[in-house]
Amino acid sequence: MSQVHPGDAAPVHDLIGIGFGPSNVAMAIAISEHNARAGTQEEAVTAHFFEQQPQFGWHRGMLIDDATMQVSFLKDLVTLRNPTSEFSFLCYLKSQGRLVDFINHKNLFPLRVEFHDYFEWAAAQVDDMVSYGHEVVGVAPVVRDGSVEYMDVTVRSAEGLAVHRARNLVIGTGLRPLMPEGVERGERVWHNSDLLSKVAGLEGTSPSRFVVVGAGQSAAENVAYLHRRFPEAEICAVFSRYGYSPADDSSFANRIFDPQAVDEYFTAPDEIKRKLMDYHGNTNYAVVDIDLIDDLYRQAYQEKVLGTERLRFLNVSRLAGVEETSQKVRATVKSLVTGEQTDLDADIVVFATGYSPVDPLGLLGEVADRCLRDDVGRVRVERDYRIATDPDLHCGIYLQGGTEHTHGITSSLLSNTAIRVGEILDSLLGRGAESGADAARPVVEESGSAVR
Repeated sequence: MSQVHPGDAAPVHDLIGIGFGPSNVAMAIAISEHNARAGTQEEAVTAHFFEQQPQFGWHRGMLIDDATMQVSFLKDLVTLRNPTSEFSFLCYLKSQGRLVDFINHKNLFPLRVEFHDYFEWAAAQVDDMVSYGHEVVGVAPVVRDGSVEYMDVTVRSAEGLAVHRARNLVIGTGLRPLMPEGVERGERVWHNSDLLSKVAGLEGTSPSRFVVVGAGQSAAENVAYLHRRFPEAEICAVFSRYGYSPADDSSFANRIFDPQAVDEYFTAPDEIKRKLMDYHGNTNYAVVDIDLIDDLYRQAYQEKVLGTERLRFLNVSRLAGVEETSQKVRATVKSLVTGEQTDLDADIVVFATGYSPVDPLGLLGEVADRCLRDDVGRVRVERDYRIATDPDLHCGIYLQGGTEHTHGITSSLLSNTAIRVGEILDSLLGRGAESGADAARPVVEESGSAVR
């Protein structure tokens, strides 16, 4: 634990961000816009973000050329918070000379590759606030008079280790690919997040069979993409249902993504929270756009008519085992009805089995001991996305993701990103005002630490 002693003054960031995906890009933009309006230097927020990737990237392995967003372009990084922002998707289109073309397209849902380009465009405008190729490896409390006043964030880069001091943290480390228990990724066993980077290695080969495991949007997109990309290969889709279930994107159901729904979910009893997730899980989890479902069924039926079936749907089944060799991978598929097992020798097995949230306390070290948990061991999170802590921790630790149990289905989704970062910024500013002059005092640094 760091203890403050008299010494050289060290700069302190009002906020340090861990990760620089879309959520923390939106956070940086909100801070940038606030600082542009700030009347004095004292009113500005000093912030810096650290991202371990060498450049901005968001699910690059799933940027299939014809895949579209499942969220309206108006739910970009800024519009719901600030419709006049210069960081909006519409401003991006104007800068690219495509605004009129997009309007003529009459579509709310851009190509995913286009929205990724928008994210890169937005991130580039606030790149003075981020250090790429920098991995946060630890957080330590800085104690003064028995209370934690600051946090020291240790960051590793090509230059070595450095320590940065902060009054607040915002954690936006995203999700991690989830594989079934006992299954490891390998040369022939992929997670769908690696699809495009891995499939490039098959160039010049003639794969004969792919197996795709999963029943959600990513699984269906993988099936459609591989079927199109490898016209001689058989594509086997394995899932436990009779078929893909359509996503409920009807107008009333979409209210589950409204900012007001976060308030309602947060204040609801646990029993109601569970019911809401049961009622509306089909807006996001293990569901597929109806147009894609129809396209796949139409293609499968056409092949059946022509006697050239390359699309195979092994429904009401599960993958019982995977055995990888240097040349092939054997997938054992088990019928849930009869228990019969079928061995499929394939070139590649793709698991479109979703993602899991990263433990938000994993990097916090001793600070994590001061974070409170609920009766079932989950991190307690306040309405402003701040982790509830013991009263001696005066710093704010905010979460962008990992809050589904408290804030609902939009925890890690783009739908509420713009509003969420605005609420975090308001909380940060409000807490700074409450702490008054103490928040702005220069800090004395323990001798020997490398803080910048």
